[in-house]
Amino acid sequence: MKKSLITLALGASALLSAAPAFADLALATSKNCMACHAVDKKLVGPAYKDVAAKYKGDKTAVDKLATKIIKGGSGVWGAVPMPANAQVNEADAKKLATWILATK
Repeated sequence: MKKSLITLALGASALLSAAPAFADLALATSKNCMACHAVDKKLVGPAYKDVAAKYKGDKTAVDKLATKIIKGGSGVWGAVPMPANAQVNEADAKKLATWILATK
């Protein structure tokens, strides 16, 4: 009985800690980010893990990426420009940027 409770508690803990990652993946999917990006491989745009590595230690990265998510950009990752995403508000852009920077 005690072992079952410990197993149940560990499982619940794992689900709760993974919930924010799923929520932000859902947000990225709902905003069509995943049409051009993937977490672990380059598609049209860079992999999110590569973006996280590039901006690691940059304290202004969340704001930089949030602005790029909304306004678009070019030249950082190659010749294909990132289009503006006017349907993404500032709060969601910062949430997405924070999630992207946390990917490994």
